[in-house]
Order: sequence, then structure tokens, then C-alpha cells
Amino acid sequence: MARSKTSKAWLQEHVNDHYVHLAQKHGYRSRAAYKLLELNEKDRLFKPGMCVVDLGAAPGSWSQVARDLVGSAGKVFALDILEMDPITGVDFLQGDFRESVVLDNFLELLGDRSVDLVICDMAPNMSGNSVTDQARSFLLCELALEFCVSHLKPGGNFVVKVFQGSGYIEYMKQMRESFSQVISRKPMASRGRSNENYLVGRGLKGA
Repeated sequence: MARSKTSKAWLQEHVNDHYVHLAQKHGYRSRAAYKLLELNEKDRLFKPGMCVVDLGAAPGSWSQVARDLVGSAGKVFALDILEMDPITGVDFLQGDFRESVVLDNFLELLGDRSVDLVICDMAPNMSGNSVTDQARSFLLCELALEFCVSHLKPGGNFVVKVFQGSGYIEYMKQMRESFSQVISRKPMASRGRSNENYLVGRGLKGA
């Protein structure tokens, strides 16, 4: 089957992508690693010894970055509905974050550890219907925020990928109710045509 013009354009862009080449050079599983590295450079999210939760972790580049930045004294716990090849120093659970049994199993994995930082690069499987896809995306974001409110320690931080459009303003409002500061970021590694954006919630407010 012949490739469509769109898929050919994507393939050409991917082959020539600066961040793809960097990821291959430095051993990251995807170019997304450089989004998190830039966010950390600007917002100083990671410290050695931290406990970090990575929601929507596959294929694992954000977990790789987190593991390197928290060091051997830190812990990284990752969750995704997709399979993810093992990463040394990362405890991974495969399952659907929307299911309570999966969340319960993930909390068992965490044990009684206090979570310092939650990073979330989740996105739903796209149906092609923009209204449906946007709603699914923000459902995941809302669940991730609920997880933070319940399990992130006071003063902890949260990074989440969002897509600008319907629900964006409302979600920003929810984050501002939970965090002392909310910052909007568009990393250079985000492709210009994408409407993805990253929100950084700093300082979870106490109960």
C-alpha cells in the first residue's frame, strides 16, 4: 500500500528531526526526553533522592530522564496502559490508569512513600474526532490532578501535557486551586504545529 502524502511528510520530518537524532545519540527512547529536560532546566523540578511518579510513561524516555536526575538515592514509579521495556531503577506497572483496580495496584507499589513530583505525558488514542479526543485528553489530565491532590506531598510539583482548546481554561483553573503557582510552557522540542502545551504546577497547597 502506498504511503499517503501526510505519512510521507511525517516520515521525512522524523528522519530530519534534530531531537530524534539527539535521542538516538544519547540513548533516550524518544525525542520527548528533551521536553522534560527543558522543563527541568527552566523550573528546577528534580533533585537527587526524590520520589517521582511518571503517568503515561511508555516508551520510557521521561522515566529515563527522571531516573538519571533523582540518582540512586531516588525512586521512579511508572504506569502506562502500554507495555514498556524495563529500565534499571524504575518500577513499572502496566495497566489502565482509569481503572480503580490498576490505581490500587500502583499505590501498593508506591507503598508509604511520599511523592515529591508527578510527571504526566499521557494522551488518549486519537479517534480523529477532535471533540471526542479533547474530552478524553482532559479526562486523563483531571485524573492525574486528582492523583496529585491525593498522593503528592504538600509543596510537591506536577507537570502535565495538555492540548489547547475546549476545557483548557477550566483545567487551568482547577490546577490553580490546587497549586501555589501554575506555569504554561511550550518546550522547543514540541513540534510547532502541535497544540500540545505543558502546565507546571508548583507547590501543592496543604489540606
